Amino acid sequence: MIKYISALVLGIMLLVAGTTFISAQDSDTTGTSKQDELSLITETPEEGFEVAVQLARKGVTTTQPNKKVLFMLRDVYSKDPDALIASSHVVAVHYQTVAAANNYWHE
Repeated sequence: MIKYISALVLGIMLLVAGTTFISAQDSDTTGTSKQDELSLITETPEEGFEVAVQLARKGVTTTQPNKKVLFMLRDVYSKDPDALIASSHVVAVHYQTVAAANNYWHE
């Protein structure tokens, strides 16, 4: 049970970390969201990191679509250094994937 809660807490942290992606998607009025256009191929490492964060967040919201549940544990994870480290690890793993897809930025 503790591992499940830790995974949920990790996901919540990633959800909160990527608010820029939500606002970009919400402002789209053409019917095509950035999510529909998501690609591992990016121009810069910085854009690649943003994709890694978005992938991590999407995994969380797909696993737990209930936002009320996601936000319920915010106080817990914000005070847990292990949860913060775990969230960084998830993003790092996604970033490795994006970097490899970009041949470590078009060498």
